[in-house]
Amino acid sequence: MAPSAAAQRIVIENCAIATVDAQDTEYASGHVVIADNRIESVGAGRAPDGLQNVVRRIDASGHLATPGLINTHHHFYQWITRGLATDHNLFNWLVALYPTWARIDEEMVHAAAQGSLAMMARGGVTTAMDHHYVFPQGSGDLSGAIIRAARDMGVRFTLARGSMDRSAKDGGLPPDFAVETLEGALAATEETVRKHHDASFDAMTQVAVAPCSPFSVSTELLRQGAELARRLGVRMHTHGSETVEEEKFCHELFGMGPTDYFESTGWLGEDVWMAHCVHMNDSDIEAFARTRTGVAHCPSSNARLAAGIARVPDMLAAGVPVGLGVDGTASNESGELHTELRNALLINRLGAHREAALNARQALRLGTYGGAQVLGRADHTGSLEPGKLADLVLWKLDTLAHASIADPVTALVFGAAAPVTASFVDGRQIVEDGRLLTADEDAIARSTRDEAQRLARIAAQG
Repeated sequence: MAPSAAAQRIVIENCAIATVDAQDTEYASGHVVIADNRIESVGAGRAPDGLQNVVRRIDASGHLATPGLINTHHHFYQWITRGLATDHNLFNWLVALYPTWARIDEEMVHAAAQGSLAMMARGGVTTAMDHHYVFPQGSGDLSGAIIRAARDMGVRFTLARGSMDRSAKDGGLPPDFAVETLEGALAATEETVRKHHDASFDAMTQVAVAPCSPFSVSTELLRQGAELARRLGVRMHTHGSETVEEEKFCHELFGMGPTDYFESTGWLGEDVWMAHCVHMNDSDIEAFARTRTGVAHCPSSNARLAAGIARVPDMLAAGVPVGLGVDGTASNESGELHTELRNALLINRLGAHREAALNARQALRLGTYGGAQVLGRADHTGSLEPGKLADLVLWKLDTLAHASIADPVTALVFGAAAPVTASFVDGRQIVEDGRLLTADEDAIARSTRDEAQRLARIAAQG
């Protein structure tokens, strides 16, 4: 849709630009014109003369403009349980933390969502997602609290409404009091979709159906969850193939590996993306490529929990859509996505492909266009192209940390975490000079500290 004659324009000039379009078009010095909430033009040199209704001009000398970063996997509530069980593998870590997580309430979840969103937004994330699957009885409107925090922060957002119905008594990991019933989980998920999901081009809030994992949900919840998502026309998300323990669990319980199990329950397809996918053999990768199932790669969390190195180069070569994820901040305490660009590149170079695993531009693509693919929004965002939504970031690269790195994309990916001078979502600036414009960071820090301490006290009481 072309901008209207009355569209208000912001002109950004004199910056390096990495568009991350299909041709990886870049400009050493170029311009971006925003018209209302869309990108109107991108190109070399200064913006065209004669533009009408220009409300602001930004001289972005010394900066790199990129699409906004897109986070494809997170657990916001974990912001208030950071720094615990730091020497555990995944299963032991979950067993240690589920009893605490099962005591969360609406006020805690809202504060944790604010903390998680603030940390990502000030670091260049313009589209976030949250996989929330812990719904203790009587805890309030947790989905509403999360969505409210994202709306107030001003980021584009996908809530993956999670669920668990396989507790310890059924052979799962969560304690019995921390799960929902099959019927309750499905009904609550459908209600959340109907109340909050926006299918429009410039939607700020979308909802996905997201049973937690093979070891915390029943086969029926997976199967009926897939049927529900496809009936409602929304995407599907879960954890998959994260650890060798999960592989063993699936073989013992279902007589097959995770990928075959997911396929048997309707959980492969172009409307599906899975977190982690660390332990994938050739046939698993072929199945994901054949069905266009997406992957949320979470390199820091995978390393924190000693899960392993995902075969990202092989997935990309096969045509699997891959984006980046922070994962929950109880397994990635920094809570930042821009550092995952660097970590994805470095960790994958420790694998079989060594120095040929990923390069700087592939890492940037994972964090932008790849994430848009995984969330089903590649036609809307993820690259700087006319007609797409105005979600973009200006990274400051002329300071001590980056000024002597010749190539700006290399500086962004290989260098220290670059300061964000400006971040725009839907044409609205939400970050200026590394500080949020939409929220009080100091107030969020205080509230998250207070809620973390309150949760710890409640958990200690048993």
